[in-house]
Amino acid sequence: MFVVATAGHVDHGKSTLVRALTGMEPDRWAEERRRGMTIDLGFAWTTLPSGGTVAFVDVPGHERFVPNMLAGVGPVPAALIVVAADEGWMPQSAEHLAALDALGVAYGLLAVTRADLADPGPATARARAEIAETSLGAVPAVAVSGLTGAGLPQLRAALDRLAAQLPAPALDDPVRLWVDRSFTVRGSGTVVTGTLGAGRLRVGDELELAGADEPVRVRGLHSLGEARPEAAAVARVAVNLRGTPRDRLGRGDALLTPGRFHHTDLVDVRLAGDPAADLPATLTLHVGSAAVPVRVRPLGPDTVRLRLARPLPLLVGDRALLRDPGRHHVSGGVRVLDVAPPPLGRRGAAAARAQVLAELDGRPDLAGELRRRRLIRAGALIRMGVPVHAEPVAGDWLADPAHWRRLGEQLTEEVARHAREHPLEPGMPVDALRQRLALPDRVLVEVLVRPPLRIHAGRVGAASANALPEPVALAVQRVRAEYGDRPFRAPEADRLVDLGLGPREIGAAVRAGALLRLADNVVLLPDALDDAVRVLAGLPQPFTLSAARQALDTTRRVAVPLLELLDRRGATRRLPDDARIVVT
Repeated sequence: MFVVATAGHVDHGKSTLVRALTGMEPDRWAEERRRGMTIDLGFAWTTLPSGGTVAFVDVPGHERFVPNMLAGVGPVPAALIVVAADEGWMPQSAEHLAALDALGVAYGLLAVTRADLADPGPATARARAEIAETSLGAVPAVAVSGLTGAGLPQLRAALDRLAAQLPAPALDDPVRLWVDRSFTVRGSGTVVTGTLGAGRLRVGDELELAGADEPVRVRGLHSLGEARPEAAAVARVAVNLRGTPRDRLGRGDALLTPGRFHHTDLVDVRLAGDPAADLPATLTLHVGSAAVPVRVRPLGPDTVRLRLARPLPLLVGDRALLRDPGRHHVSGGVRVLDVAPPPLGRRGAAAARAQVLAELDGRPDLAGELRRRRLIRAGALIRMGVPVHAEPVAGDWLADPAHWRRLGEQLTEEVARHAREHPLEPGMPVDALRQRLALPDRVLVEVLVRPPLRIHAGRVGAASANALPEPVALAVQRVRAEYGDRPFRAPEADRLVDLGLGPREIGAAVRAGALLRLADNVVLLPDALDDAVRVLAGLPQPFTLSAARQALDTTRRVAVPLLELLDRRGATRRLPDDARIVVT
């Protein structure tokens, strides 16, 4: 299917032309028929000489209904511009053309109507000259009469040629169906219509309603007046939604492939039209079928930041237009550069941001996004419209390669600094490193650790972290020299201090396995446990605490926690009468 939107001044014969081409009545509402003008959007379709189908979105031409017109044109890839031969180029012709240009519509056709009432030549020449200055460029022109039918075969052939020029639809892209009408059908429930510009829709699909947390499900699909199990872009579709109240959605809402779009109320855009500095503080942003008030903050000569009155599902590269409804003026077209821009809280931030935006062209660029954002989840980029074809550094985290190398270097420096400042600690805590490196996820620290560093017990240190600082190592040597022949005698607290073993030094020695802590200020040499088991195994079984203390030649201060530690490790077992046996 080929979808085209009409455009042109009020009462220049757009609906009459669509009716003559299709045999269908595009003006669906009684008020439109009574007044003889299109107020809302109309839809009709016909078969072309090639056998293909063209569907028309017939838009209103009256200046009061320009927002309705923009809702119909927004999602459509091509336009049929209608100018009456007897009136020629008119104000709404110009505003509709400005809207098409702002939206970047590049495919079109000129139909000069009422050729039976006046010479179409002057109107054709003026219209083609105006159109040639826009994104549409040079377009074919056909003079027609909806009343007599003259020129209709030529117009059908021209539509066929236009259809052949359109790029192939992106059938594998996610769905973003901008809703242009919603209504209730008795027995079916809520139905919405729109132009499916990309992707596929199937009965049973689960979709996301933009701005809502709850999913919606496709109960039925209609296209060209027939029920269908599937609809593929580009197509006019009516979607019957299961269990969705009519008041939950309307024009300007969107049905989306779940998880594929970023809902944002803040965007940075490039403006083509009025100078950014001349824009008023508030305008209306038209994108898809949505019309949303925005606050405007100029950044550069042609770049602005827009604060939307409500979030929209926007992607990098989206085309939209800014309009001043009070002046009935199209301020210009915009191209979305960033749907998740950084805050501008610091002095000079706006100027710096303008420099960044000056380098962007609105085309999704993975390398550029990574360079600017440094670290970001792959899913977040996909929801911005940026294709992801790089391997994550951890989980689904992507990193700019240069920034990732700098982080690795910084991690090594931070660990070395921590070791100098805290020589008795076995390394730097992972969470402290995460904060120092300003990383959003602990897993990023873990994958940055490379030999000779390692992670042990939640800390990052050198692989030789068990090596004791020299003062502690000397103190342990003194303990071994003094108590080596009395392995079950523990130095008293004051003697530990004399030996150079305060609480921090003892902690370092215990972590390194150079001392064995039985209790506060009760430490032995690390091989004391195995020696104790050998001594106790030589006693008559079971044995008492007193017998163990005498066999080990130690004090109750040491014997009690030593036996309790052996119990916990399963080397000994305590019996109901408090005696013990060695477990072999």
